[in-house]
Amino acid sequence: MLKCSLCTHDERTAKIDIIDGRPICRECQVYLKHPIDREKIRAELEELMKNVDRAIVAYSGGKDSTVALYLAKEVYKVPELEAVMVDHGLMAKEAIENAERIARALDVQFTVLRYDYSDIFREALLKGDSPCRRCSRRTLKRLHKYALRNGYRYIITGHELPFGHHPYRPMKGGITQIRLLSMMPEKERLELLKGLPFEFPELPGYTTNCLVLGPALERYWEKHGHSFEHRRIAALVRYGLMDREKAEKELSKPSVPELQRKIVMQRLGLG
Repeated sequence: MLKCSLCTHDERTAKIDIIDGRPICRECQVYLKHPIDREKIRAELEELMKNVDRAIVAYSGGKDSTVALYLAKEVYKVPELEAVMVDHGLMAKEAIENAERIARALDVQFTVLRYDYSDIFREALLKGDSPCRRCSRRTLKRLHKYALRNGYRYIITGHELPFGHHPYRPMKGGITQIRLLSMMPEKERLELLKGLPFEFPELPGYTTNCLVLGPALERYWEKHGHSFEHRRIAALVRYGLMDREKAEKELSKPSVPELQRKIVMQRLGLG
């Protein structure tokens, strides 16, 4: 099976061509023609953050949103900051504890909005699909409404992949979404976490906050033979934000503890 020489795609997940004797996937071919300028994106981010006076941080309690909250508070010194967690009903207890502990340590207002995303998770598990895109889209809509209702003009998220060649995008109502970790390598993020009271939960899959991701990945693997995280993690490797060895590990079939699987299935009425 052909495997891209630049990222983690293989023939299961992407079209691959042989170019100058090397297998290169179509996504990497586009990247080679239109490479992303990391320094330009980071410089644009620095300039943008000078104008951010009030913002909410989309705060899941996971490692990336924790780093985003830290940067917004301690590095960019946003004067008025609120950490807002959307609890979709299957957040890990450890993630909520992390969120509370770190918000308190950073002296940032912490708000939890509770909703029921059972419909998304149940359908994903029954069909062997990914719940992540629908979950993220719904969460951002909730945060957008919250920002409008409370007079915020900026929503900061912990995404490391930019919007194309920019670290932000305009939203309706004059709100701007900022991906504060755009083009920040994983090693840098993990280094920042060392100085915070963050405790890594033992959860399967590339997550530090969600109980449903492991079972959903497991079900997807059974149906498709690979991870639904493949495209995103391939991009992290392509951009130099994650090393290949770590990426391959994250893309392997997860081993889900029986207790976690049981909790998820029972809460969704599938057990």
